Amino acid sequence: MSDIRINKLNEYDREITCMPDKSISIRAILFNAYATGKATVKNLLLSDDVMSAVDCVRRLGAKVVLDGNTATVYGAPFAGSQLDCGNSGTTARLLIGMLSGLNGVFEITGDESLRSRPMRRVIEPLRNMGANISDTDGKLPVRIVGGPLSGLSYSMPVASAQVKSALLLAGLNAAGDVTVTESTRSRDHTENMLRAMNAAVKSDGNTVTISPSVTFARDMTVPGDISSAAYPICLALAVNGGRCRINNVGVNPTRTGLIDLLRSIGANIRYENEIRSVEPIADIVVENSDLKPFTVSGSLVPRLIDEIPVLCALACFIDGVSVVKDAQELKVKETDRIESTVAALKALGADITPTADGMIIKGGKPLKYGKVDPKLDHRIAMSAAVAGAAGEGVTITDAECASVSYPNFYGEVIGVERI
Repeated sequence: MSDIRINKLNEYDREITCMPDKSISIRAILFNAYATGKATVKNLLLSDDVMSAVDCVRRLGAKVVLDGNTATVYGAPFAGSQLDCGNSGTTARLLIGMLSGLNGVFEITGDESLRSRPMRRVIEPLRNMGANISDTDGKLPVRIVGGPLSGLSYSMPVASAQVKSALLLAGLNAAGDVTVTESTRSRDHTENMLRAMNAAVKSDGNTVTISPSVTFARDMTVPGDISSAAYPICLALAVNGGRCRINNVGVNPTRTGLIDLLRSIGANIRYENEIRSVEPIADIVVENSDLKPFTVSGSLVPRLIDEIPVLCALACFIDGVSVVKDAQELKVKETDRIESTVAALKALGADITPTADGMIIKGGKPLKYGKVDPKLDHRIAMSAAVAGAAGEGVTITDAECASVSYPNFYGEVIGVERI
C-alpha cells in the first residue's frame, strides 16, 4: 500500500451518488446464496469485504455471476468448506450463525486483523442452541461441525446487529423459535431482508423472534450506505460554506442516528426524493451550519457506531466540548477505534482524550498538518482524510485500506485522484 497527501480544502461543493451499502450488500449475497431460487442483486458494493462474501458462498457451493455491480446469485445447499472472510467481520459472524445448523464441517478464518477480533459473543449463544463450534481462544479460526439446533431465548448483554443476525440465521434451521432481545435496538437489515424472503420474523420493540423457515431468493437493489455518506456530510459541515448532495442513501431509522444527532445540534440537512422498497431510500442535502457541541450516549450509540470516528473529526471544528460515551463496542472493531481515533486526531493537533467507553473532544482549536497511520482501518483512514481536508492537510499511510468499504473514496469525496 502507499501513502496519500491531502491538502486543505478552502471550499467544498460536491454531488455524489452514494456508495452502495456494505452491510446490505453482504447480506444480499449470503442470504440469496442460501435461499431457494435465483436472485438479481443490483448496485452491489464491489469492495473487498463484499468480495470476501462472494468468495465464501462460491466455496460453499452457490453460483454468483458478476456483471459490473450487478450480481446474479443462484442459491444452493451449502456444503462443508474452508472459508476465508478476509477483513469482513460481518461475513464471518453471519456465516458462523448460518452454518451451525447445517450438515457439514466448516472452517472459517480471515486476515490478521479479523483473527484478532472477538467471536465468542456469537459462539457462546450458538453453543447454547447445541452448536458444535471450536474456536481459537475466542477468535478465528473456528471449526463448525453442523448439526441439530434447539430454539433459544437470549438477552444480549451489548446491542450488536452482527450477533443478533447470526442467531436469527441459526434460527432458520432450529427446532424451535429463536428470540433475541437487545437493550437498545440495533440495525435491522437482517430482519427486513429475511422477512422479504419469506422467513417468519416478528419484531416487537427491541425483541425479534424467528421461526424455522424456508427462504426464497429475492431480487433487490442495494441502497447507498449512510456510513459512507457520513464522510461528505461531515466534510461539508466542517468546511466554511461547504455543501454536498448525496444521492440514493439508505435512511433506515436504525441507521440514521448520525442525521438525527446532526440535526439536533443545528445542521441544515434535508431529505429529497424519498422512496420505500425493502429499505427506505432518499437523497440527502447538507449545507454548512453553525453547530453546537454534542454528546453521543445510550440508545443513540448503536444507530451511529460506525460513524463515531468521523463525528469526532467533525467535533474538532465545533466550538465547545463534545463527548462520546457508552461506546465500548468501538474497542472490538477493525481496530480499537477509541484508541485509533484518538491517535489519528491527536496527530493533527486535536485536543481529544480517550475514556473507558469513548472520547472527549475540545473543539474549535485550529488543527495542524500531520501524518496519520490508520492501522489498516478503513474508517480511521477516511475520518483522518476529512479532518485533514477541513484542517491544514494530512498524509495518510497505507491509504488504500479505505477500499474495504469505499473504493475511490479519495477521488469521489475528497477530490484527490491518485494514491
